[in-house]
Amino acid sequence: MQILVTGATGYVGGRLVPRLLRRGHDVRVFVRDPARVSNRPWGDQVEVFRGDMSDPASVRAALEGMDAAFYLVHAMGHSEDFAATDRQWAHTFVAAAAECPTLRKTVYLGGLLPEVDEARSRHLSSRAEVGEILRAGTPTLEFRAGPVIGSGSASFEMVRYLTERLPAMIAPRWIRNRVQPVGVRSVLVYLCEGVEREGATGIVEIGADRLSFRDMMLQYAEVRGLKRLIVPVPILAPSLAGRWVGLVTPITKAVAIPLVEGIVHPVLADTTRAQELFPDNEPMTYREAVRLALQRVDEGQVMTRWSGALGSAPAYRFEDREGMAQEIRTRWVKAAPEQVYRSFASLGGRRGWRVWGPLWRLRGFVDQLVGGPGLRRGRRHPVDLEQGEAVDFWRVEEARAPELLRLRAEMKVPGRAWLQWEAIPEDRGTRLIQTASFVPFGVPGALYWYGAYPAHRFIFDDLVDAVVDDAEAGIPGLHEVA
Repeated sequence: MQILVTGATGYVGGRLVPRLLRRGHDVRVFVRDPARVSNRPWGDQVEVFRGDMSDPASVRAALEGMDAAFYLVHAMGHSEDFAATDRQWAHTFVAAAAECPTLRKTVYLGGLLPEVDEARSRHLSSRAEVGEILRAGTPTLEFRAGPVIGSGSASFEMVRYLTERLPAMIAPRWIRNRVQPVGVRSVLVYLCEGVEREGATGIVEIGADRLSFRDMMLQYAEVRGLKRLIVPVPILAPSLAGRWVGLVTPITKAVAIPLVEGIVHPVLADTTRAQELFPDNEPMTYREAVRLALQRVDEGQVMTRWSGALGSAPAYRFEDREGMAQEIRTRWVKAAPEQVYRSFASLGGRRGWRVWGPLWRLRGFVDQLVGGPGLRRGRRHPVDLEQGEAVDFWRVEEARAPELLRLRAEMKVPGRAWLQWEAIPEDRGTRLIQTASFVPFGVPGALYWYGAYPAHRFIFDDLVDAVVDDAEAGIPGLHEVA
């Protein structure tokens, strides 16, 4: 078959493409940035079509001559009103599909829904709405899945980090609600067989074991040989729980909150139709999916990660290797690199550090008490920077407009620290990468870094968001800031 895959750089899409190729299909991938495909092992085996879901002409051209299409895109993290963007994309796709006489089927991966409509989160409601639009406008097979478990998936990473890092925890009692996770390998089999099955359309719910989220953590602990204590208590709102997950794990709160909202109410699959249509696909158990995911992590064979999709929710990554700890945050910014560079290059001095001002001032005061420069040095110019000059308690180590700015810390710390921003052109905008790095000196350095880590999560999260806001809105009044 001639198959179009949208979302080919995402978690599921990046794993689906090589499976379709192995099954003998010709694959065209629809991407905003072809460079994101070129380094994939299968990059030279597919036809790469550059386009944008918000551009009807490019969607029509991408569908031309296709027998089937996978709809694997979503806008959460791409825009503030992701539901409106998802709605627009789906209508654009349906209109383009209506003009493609060869297209016989669209396959869509959505999410399982609670039985009560009022219990649906904003994210799950949007996914369901997209499915309704697709089914109403073009022959569509919609798979609905619960938490997808595999190496690098957001649900697996959330379980893994919570269980590994917290020997004992109190948790909201709704973690006893049953959900129905499914291994990513099983999902991929359903998708491949679904696109090949003639006449199979409508909704098909898929899932494996029926477990509570508490059971998911405890079974993970058993696989890893860990002893864990989880005590449910009648507190902790979903939004607060999502923020807690964002603090303890690499999953950002923008992703963690929808994940948490998806387990606040029981969400179970009716797999009757899945068993009728695909009797040979017996989903692997949750325990099997965990074992396989851990094996892939240990082997360094993680094909895709939850944070890898272009325009995905804001990504956070913590690394501690070869003596250097790094917190890496990325955002896609709807602004030119010059605007983004201007935004982060203007930090410090009289303008300040945009967020958590009292904490920055307290840090500067403490630094002065122990003999450091504190914040009193300010900066020479409100925007322009030159290599070697001072910015508060930082020193400009490299300034290469409009691409990169790296500051080296000169405050008194038991180690060496840097704060760096990069502005990389991407998809009619800019990929902003903010990296905080620290090389500790002995035990005092390690204690300092990990002691400051909780505060860093909030401060640096808000800092990169402020840089994005300033870049997209423009920075007023800089001529008044010295």
